[in-house]
Amino acid sequence: MSEKQKIKVLVVDDEPDIVEILKYNLQKEGYDVATAEDGIKAVKTAAKFHPDVILLDIMMPNQDGVETCLQLRQIPELKNTFIIFLTARMEEYSEVAAFDVGADDYITKPIKPRALMSRISALFRRESKKDQEQTQIKIKDLTIDRGSYTIDKSGKTITLPKKEFELLYFLAKNPNIVFGRDELLHNIWGSDVFVLARTVDVHIRKVREKIGEDYISTVKGVGYKFDLG
Repeated sequence: MSEKQKIKVLVVDDEPDIVEILKYNLQKEGYDVATAEDGIKAVKTAAKFHPDVILLDIMMPNQDGVETCLQLRQIPELKNTFIIFLTARMEEYSEVAAFDVGADDYITKPIKPRALMSRISALFRRESKKDQEQTQIKIKDLTIDRGSYTIDKSGKTITLPKKEFELLYFLAKNPNIVFGRDELLHNIWGSDVFVLARTVDVHIRKVREKIGEDYISTVKGVGYKFDLG
């Protein structure tokens, strides 16, 4: 309980009943909770509150969850914040869009509070294990620093969103080893988060756009590897 008292959660949903249910259950578990009823207010609140976790509805008035997530990920103080989408929509588009803009998890309504608490705990457990890993990798002309989530490429600093960084870090930590999409999903997003394989392809494309094409190779029909040449 003492650990959870340090964790701040922002609940964002335009349905007051859902907000109250989630707020009640989170506070009962010892979390510090703030709320917002739309995306615009969510960004303003998050910039001041600095939450560790954001529970974000997709379908909201004024500004939807996808656009809100995009804006939240541009706030430097929130680069390590977990963002979990809450939505009644089951379409593939919604899920892909959510992970494309930096979501960490995706939960469909109706939300079961106990299951949600387990998902939040799982995110922090995975993060704790990662914190115990080597913090810096020097490979080719890249220095990949997990402490600051930055990459130095020949003296130039490159900042990647959290999941893109973790994908690059994992591949660089295991150079010349080919990983299939399912393996990458398991190691980066975790086995308790349902993510489409296409999400890996999107993140690989974005990493290549930012650091260059000469690092991550595609092995057709198999997966991806960090290529030492």
